[in-house]
Amino acid sequence: MKKWIIFSTVFLVSLSLVISILVLWKADAPFNEMEEKAEQLALVTKSLAIVSDSYTYNGNKPYVTVFGVDEYGKEKAIFVPITLEENAIQEVFLQDGITEEQALAVLHDEATVKKILHTKLGYEEQGAVWEITYLNNTDQLNYVYILFEDGQWWKRILNL
Repeated sequence: MKKWIIFSTVFLVSLSLVISILVLWKADAPFNEMEEKAEQLALVTKSLAIVSDSYTYNGNKPYVTVFGVDEYGKEKAIFVPITLEENAIQEVFLQDGITEEQALAVLHDEATVKKILHTKLGYEEQGAVWEITYLNNTDQLNYVYILFEDGQWWKRILNL
């Protein structure tokens, strides 16, 4: 009887683990597919010669931000709308704005940050922005947006 209880417990834990991994893998698949298509579009349109990274940014309009270098070796970020419209692609040279570290320094100068959850470069009506999500010292969720061009605050959503 004891062996059956041990076997059942191990079987159920293993089954739960496998199902959890499958769900997480399947849930991430549409994002991976969209990022792959955006990377290919950035290469086909010759916006980038080499792709180094990409991720999805969900602002007012969802974009895939693709990082890489152009044919002259300059680092760029390409913002590809999820509709994959070539004429709606936006781009910035990374040397023309603030870095992620500088955006975080702007945040740390004015806010008490307990933990940074993520930092993403995205595209809004004002242009490229750094979206920083963090927890403050009372564990409240905060979103701040800092303009890529000059490091000025654009929008803050605090204490959620």
